[in-house]
Amino acid sequence: MGYAQLVIGPAGSGKSTYCSSLYQHCETIGRTIHIVNLDPAAESFDYPVAMDVRELISLDDVMEELGLGPNGGLIYCMEHLEESLDDWLADELENYLDDDYLVFDCPGQIELFSHVPVLRNFVDHLKRKNFNICAVYLLDSQFITDVTKFISGCMASLSAMVQLELPHVNILSKMDLVTNKRDIEDYLNPEPRVLLSELNQYMAPQFEKLNKALIELVDEYSMVSFLPLDLRKESSIQYVLSQIDNCIQYGEDADVKVMEFDPEDEDD
Repeated sequence: MGYAQLVIGPAGSGKSTYCSSLYQHCETIGRTIHIVNLDPAAESFDYPVAMDVRELISLDDVMEELGLGPNGGLIYCMEHLEESLDDWLADELENYLDDDYLVFDCPGQIELFSHVPVLRNFVDHLKRKNFNICAVYLLDSQFITDVTKFISGCMASLSAMVQLELPHVNILSKMDLVTNKRDIEDYLNPEPRVLLSELNQYMAPQFEKLNKALIELVDEYSMVSFLPLDLRKESSIQYVLSQIDNCIQYGEDADVKVMEFDPEDEDD
């Protein structure tokens, strides 16, 4: 059985930086992971690339040959990847063992994990290859500084959860850039009644019913919670990794090590 992280989130949320830091952390502790680039628009990396979608198709080539813009070109590239799952991806996956750990660094176009079926079909293909997969959704912590931004982030995350139907870990990235962490801590484990009260203060009275429905939705999907990630701290990276490993049951099928003891003397 293989293991995989699908690293998603809006553009600029720190996905590639997360992948690079995760690789360095695992290298330090003697653990092997493989980073896969699924972004056909990527230019450079701070980590060794195990598989690169640009070997299959490049955004620059698509834009030049088809006359598409960046967004349309990226969708075209990802749809081409979808069509090549049984060819290019299957051939690439044969280079890895059954118990290898892959981290897929995805593009930041939100449509890909909110309503376009490309990543969902990609995930289904990995499942058929016997991979346990966790969606890792990154959101810039500086984006969540008030209740309206928090609700917006929750809705985007929830949309990805519903679309992909995977074990899901939400991460607040760039915590090292937050100057006043109290602005963030209130939203890590929020109280629904407090959120509703704050939201009603921001919005006009005619939106009270809508606000109530949104808060109830966030509360019912109690899985919409966030882990803070400060890349300056190894303990922060380790904690996030342990939560993801727990989601995909990484290491649970390892052989149990039993220590052998000398038989006790009968006189003791």
